[in-house]
Amino acid sequence: MKSTQYVSDDLPTATDGGPTPESVFIAKLIMTDFRSYPYGTLELTCDHPFVVLTGDNGAGKTNVLEAVSYAAPGRGLRGATLKDVGRKDGGNWSVAMHLKLQADGNSEIIKVGTGQDPNLASTSGEFEPTEKTMHRRIVKIDGETANNTSALGERWSISWLTPQMDRLFVEGPSSRRRFLDRMTLGLYPDHSRQISAFERTMRDRNRLLSEQGTAADSTWLSALEARMAEHGVAVAVARLEFAGQLAGQIEATAEGPFPKATLALDGWLEGLLADGTPPVEVETTYRDRLASERAQDARSGRTSTGVHKTDFIVTHAPKAMPADLCSTGEQKALLIGLVLAGARLQIALKGQAPLLLLDEVAAHLDRDRRRALFDDLASLGTQCWMTGTDRSLFSDLMGKAEFFQVADGVIQPCAV
Repeated sequence: MKSTQYVSDDLPTATDGGPTPESVFIAKLIMTDFRSYPYGTLELTCDHPFVVLTGDNGAGKTNVLEAVSYAAPGRGLRGATLKDVGRKDGGNWSVAMHLKLQADGNSEIIKVGTGQDPNLASTSGEFEPTEKTMHRRIVKIDGETANNTSALGERWSISWLTPQMDRLFVEGPSSRRRFLDRMTLGLYPDHSRQISAFERTMRDRNRLLSEQGTAADSTWLSALEARMAEHGVAVAVARLEFAGQLAGQIEATAEGPFPKATLALDGWLEGLLADGTPPVEVETTYRDRLASERAQDARSGRTSTGVHKTDFIVTHAPKAMPADLCSTGEQKALLIGLVLAGARLQIALKGQAPLLLLDEVAAHLDRDRRRALFDDLASLGTQCWMTGTDRSLFSDLMGKAEFFQVADGVIQPCAV
């Protein structure tokens, strides 16, 4: 594959002034049969930009963040299947939220609900839920059922960091690709639908080739490959545009405690597009390649070429060092820097900061870097949820945050 390096684009930045960006707050959260919560509710004043959840390991702090993450397209911050999200021995899980969007003194409350469709996973005994229906998620916005989860990204966006992502740069490309795609969703909410359509069509092609080999109906294969090319090129275009814009935002940001990164995409389709090949020609080229690789893919049982193979390459710019060779602390700082840059990019281009979910983000930062992180987050003007086992790590946020203690599946406000 070809590695495509990104340099600064001439883009507006979050520091260019202009109207106050719109902020995103959760005013109320209700969880039903979600993870460890038979029923859990959390009400917030939205008077402060920070929400801090503290408690012992296993108390259910991350479960709360995961519930909030379902106000975004996709599979939540754990990437779990829908059947694995529900509480053991519980009913169909659901999450409901009141989202408060506000800017320049004006605010709007949007009611969002999501979960397993109760009409598809009946417990009445009339029919048994199938693997397909167990994975079907419904979304309602102000009482209206949305066509798909992409609707959750049209008015707001959510970004997150979890401890599992600390190994992002040393694991395989799939984790980095998911990280890139999640950030891309902040600017291109249809990106999730395009990825899902590509993967679904690719599975159909793989199944057909595995079952029938090169004797499979060529007309049907050609139709599947045409759809794969259409969705695959759309995915590659969005990734390219986002990566270039993010590189520009990083370049425009002043030096700080979180090192700048240089970015590259290592992918065949992205490489063709970066070389200036028109998307319609890339579609044709990809269709032809898929047709030529049918025999090979029939033997291997998987598709050899496509956006499902792309890697997101990050380099520590001050040291000119690949991220996977950096220390654990440097890798964490790079990740935080990327999330902050992504948030600033959304402010610059959309006029709205994403809601942020940062799980155990302060645990391995020294006090100076924690203070710098809190200052950077406060400057975004949006709500940021953080968790930790040690409340003292957040002492600098007294008077700036709503604090909650999580224990035994119960969430209670903490006196400050």
